[in-house]
Amino acid sequence: MDTKEVAQKIVELVRKQAWYEALDALYDDNVVSIEGGGGNETRGKEGVRGKIDWWIAAMEVHKFDASEPFVGGDNVVIQYDADITDKKTKERRHLCEVGVYTIKNGKIVREEFLPRAGG
Repeated sequence: MDTKEVAQKIVELVRKQAWYEALDALYDDNVVSIEGGGGNETRGKEGVRGKIDWWIAAMEVHKFDASEPFVGGDNVVIQYDADITDKKTKERRHLCEVGVYTIKNGKIVREEFLPRAGG
């Protein structure tokens, strides 16, 4: 798959909340995943699998949407908007962030999630 095809597949799977399918089909074994613009860094598919496990256990997702992708060279940007409830605190909130992806040889080798300024 080229970068545009990977981008479209990311959007398709995220909209279905098919997190594990996306991981298995699209991610490089040595992917680097970064949260919050330089915050926590996770390496490897198994590390990302752990993040997915946490997300599913911690959040009730009422709605999750992904924009059409922005694609340039090996880079993809997708905006995510979600209506979620923290299962532990019962706090319901809106999440808005972008995922910035780097694609090499048809696989995601890097992803970084940047929240909208101000929450």
